[in-house]
Amino acid sequence: MEQGILVINAGSSSIKFAVFTDGDRPEPALLFKGQMEGLGSDPSFQVKDATGRKIDERDEWPRGSTLNHAGALRYILSWLEECASDIEIVAAGHRVVHGGLDYDRAVRLDEDVIADLEQLVPLAPLHQPHNLAAIRALAEVAPKLPQVACFDTAFHRTQPRVAQLFALPRALTESGVRRYGFHGLSYEYIAHRLPDTLPEARKVVVAHLGSGASMCALLDGRSIESTMGFTAVDGLPMGTRTGGMDPGVVLYLMQDRGYDAKGLEKLLYKESGLLGVSGVSNDMRDLLESDDPHAAEAVELFVYHIGKHLGALASTLGGLDAVIFTAGIGENAPIVREQVCLGAKWLGIRLDPEANRRGGPRISSVGSPIPVWVIPTNEELMIALHVRDELRAA
Repeated sequence: MEQGILVINAGSSSIKFAVFTDGDRPEPALLFKGQMEGLGSDPSFQVKDATGRKIDERDEWPRGSTLNHAGALRYILSWLEECASDIEIVAAGHRVVHGGLDYDRAVRLDEDVIADLEQLVPLAPLHQPHNLAAIRALAEVAPKLPQVACFDTAFHRTQPRVAQLFALPRALTESGVRRYGFHGLSYEYIAHRLPDTLPEARKVVVAHLGSGASMCALLDGRSIESTMGFTAVDGLPMGTRTGGMDPGVVLYLMQDRGYDAKGLEKLLYKESGLLGVSGVSNDMRDLLESDDPHAAEAVELFVYHIGKHLGALASTLGGLDAVIFTAGIGENAPIVREQVCLGAKWLGIRLDPEANRRGGPRISSVGSPIPVWVIPTNEELMIALHVRDELRAA
């Protein structure tokens, strides 16, 4: 029987999962990738194989079902026992958005670690509670299964202290009010691939562009600066999040417009970004297809901030050897990549329009001083690698 690693990425009403085999290969091999959606309302289940071919789809729950994370994980495990009986799941790895100051690498979970992570919920209110719900649910369903937390903040702990600081009183900084950075598992995967793809590139800016969006400056594969800071609402405008904003706006909204903390959280995280500016959608695909001028303005704002931060990140690197696009928009929206690259001609970037339309992998022209690539991210594999390393170290 072959050993397998279960990878879990939990949201409020969904659980995305993947199963990797842990053999003697250089990297774990993907077997299945699936998801359960509609938890608490209208659950559905789907699994694809490593090639992306759908191998199972089930919709056997009544509308209004109260199936929760524990029930969903129980179902996933039972499906694996039924349909992948030659695989023994030996550990589970979770994407956990925030690891705070203490967790700069993947860690095996126990009650003390979980208690620490609970304290970080206010710093990532959209993600951390659901990550923890899946951890506790799996512990209930399979109490003897080792679980490993893999953090989106951990990769950024290599940033120099000055890049982590706000200009706040020192006591607040030392208590943890500082810049953390996010999407670290995605950036870590890109850094993992760079030696094979661009071995000479030391100074690289990676643009992780999706519903959640950020950018990161890599020096020799290590994070030295990122656009997200204390929370995952900072930096670029996103699907429904504001991105960076004058904190005085928050004071004004509280003092003059009657917003309380809950109202501000809803505004900043769920009603702003591409959705708020366009009034049309938080989905870039919808905006690019729309003839609404507000949709076009939302795209323009998104591109503008990518270009602005590209210049800033290049300055922190003291130069630029390559630009990488990744994640949903970065991998699948050639018009966004084109507009970013055209605005970055001053850096020496020269786009190959046909290569960009094809999706790359290299989308810059042969003579471009700065190569530009599209590299699909793979956070699930990064989690599986961390879990494998943790098992071997035990």
